[in-house]
Amino acid sequence: MKNINARFIIVLLGIAVMSSSFTLKKSNENYKTGTKMTQTTVDDTKMVIIAKVSVRPEKAKDFIAVAKEIIAKSNKEPGCLSYQLYQDPYDASKFVFVEEYKNQAAVDSHFATEHFKAFGPKIGDMVSAPANIKVISVAKEETK
Repeated sequence: MKNINARFIIVLLGIAVMSSSFTLKKSNENYKTGTKMTQTTVDDTKMVIIAKVSVRPEKAKDFIAVAKEIIAKSNKEPGCLSYQLYQDPYDASKFVFVEEYKNQAAVDSHFATEHFKAFGPKIGDMVSAPANIKVISVAKEETK
């Protein structure tokens, strides 16, 4: 069962990456920001990944311990802008990874790392349901 869950998570991540690549085909769209126009391309489109993970309640502490390794290593990747894990304050068995990358190439590079490939098998017996993963391309970002 643990190998099936780990494989399922890895397959879901692969599908998410593939689908995000297809949505980036419109690469030269123009966006207005105030009075100046900026042009985005596939190379400079920031990527955000939100991965919701449910673990068996008795495995929450173990999950955090294993997650700390991928968080530390991912945050050192050149294209990673931020890689964080949040725990639901109302349900300690629910977690959300929020990952920000410079572009799709940085996401692809992350998915090719050894620490990413090892993460699924390490948490296989800890998860209680398949991960819910969203990959978002950010063509325009405003800070208010």
